[in-house]
Amino acid sequence: MNEHPAPEAAGGHGSVDRLDPAGYPEIHRPLRARADGKPAQTLVFLHGGNVANWMWDPQVKAFPAYQVFTPHLPGFGARAEEDWRGLDSAADDVAAFVAEEVEDGRVHLVGLSLGGIIGLRAIARHPELFASALFSGASTRPLGAGARMSAAAQLRFGDAEWFWKVQAGAYGIPGNARRIYSDHGLTLRPENMKAMLDEVAAGGLPEGLGDYAERLLMVAGSREPAVVRKGFADVAALRPETSFRLAPGMHHQWSIEDPLFFNAMVRAWIERGAIHPRLEPVPGL
Repeated sequence: MNEHPAPEAAGGHGSVDRLDPAGYPEIHRPLRARADGKPAQTLVFLHGGNVANWMWDPQVKAFPAYQVFTPHLPGFGARAEEDWRGLDSAADDVAAFVAEEVEDGRVHLVGLSLGGIIGLRAIARHPELFASALFSGASTRPLGAGARMSAAAQLRFGDAEWFWKVQAGAYGIPGNARRIYSDHGLTLRPENMKAMLDEVAAGGLPEGLGDYAERLLMVAGSREPAVVRKGFADVAALRPETSFRLAPGMHHQWSIEDPLFFNAMVRAWIERGAIHPRLEPVPGL
């Protein structure tokens, strides 16, 4: 198992405007007790590609009565120098982190983009660890020409600061996080990114996903690439009890585009198994 350092005040709450790309903590202990007096639950957020665990700062601050884990995925953030060993290996890595840190009870898993793709593998390979799962922007179908061209541009220009500044603007990264986004992008190893992007671009669902018995919600922003929601049909065929929804008006990175909406969605799902009323049904599902 890889070690998971929690640099700069592990257990505390960081702030993206004053941390280096590797400096956001992985473990955030509860800041207050639950109102019902019950023990704190654990919530795990898996970050997307090209970013690191600091992307979850708005979510960490929104769940002070939870124990929140924001692990660095292999090849990103504090682990940028590690080799990318595949989606299944990353899922096993997440599971090992959870198993080591949580002695009693299971956790709620949330992932966005790459984090959602890894999350699907985590619940398929280690279902005993996860009480619920919610994934947004997790593409399970082969990527189209546009996405492949974008990946090729990243591999060609990823060592240039201007590229990451342009990307930050295109993805709607807020102003206080654009510097850390750019600084982090420059730490990504091209060989890691090529291997990861090739694997993600191929699409596919993990073996065993249909056996996951707990609640699973799959979400897509209504304005993100259609390939995400098209893949919902494949998940539905494998696991019909899965819930599918669209976030109206939202793009791919909507956890920072509209954090209040995103956080309310997460809270409804993990606390009550409810679907936030602003989410819309997916036509045909």
